[in-house]
Amino acid sequence: MGQSAVNRVIVVAGRRFRARRMARFSRVLDGLNGKRILDIGGSERFWREWPGADVTLLNVHFIDVAQRPRIQADATNTGLCDDVYDIAFSNSVVEHLGSWERQEAFAREVSRVAPAYWVQTPARGFPVDPHLMAAFVHWLPKRWQHRLVRFTPWALLRGPDPELRRRVVDELRLLTAGEVRRLFPDATIERERVLGLTKSYVAYRLEHGVGRGAYDA
Repeated sequence: MGQSAVNRVIVVAGRRFRARRMARFSRVLDGLNGKRILDIGGSERFWREWPGADVTLLNVHFIDVAQRPRIQADATNTGLCDDVYDIAFSNSVVEHLGSWERQEAFAREVSRVAPAYWVQTPARGFPVDPHLMAAFVHWLPKRWQHRLVRFTPWALLRGPDPELRRRVVDELRLLTAGEVRRLFPDATIERERVLGLTKSYVAYRLEHGVGRGAYDA
């Protein structure tokens, strides 16, 4: 199977997981329409399948042309007022912040800018890292990751760019279940599974101080 075919498989699988996750998001938080959503770290492309959602995008850099309102800010220090939105939403962002301290700052902002939130992040315990598209590499020390990243499917698809490879390895810090619980202590935390293994976590809160049926992570 060639690189283009592998890429298509990954894209299709990602769309299916995202569609399933967003359907769950809509049900849990009573639909998308009519709610003011702040997508922290998101993009215009992500929301094209949900044109009726009232979404404001917040990002340090925007990689596509946005028709929706946008805020250029750091997710760890947004400068926004408390509860200015109905829902804070984040999909696969917190693991890109590089350090536990920045992840804590991110979680505080998510919890502060809206009474409800929904945060998804890949599980460190899953053997395949969805960013590098490789098994077990993310479990190794960073010095080994730097050496091996060029052999991953992600690097082969992106082409030879040592600076990009270094930056991606440095910024990735996938979370354990216990760390997700520490970041979002008042959330309901659900596990998305593949073949019985936890692929990712979703932490959500319906309103301040209220999760729903949270397990002890």
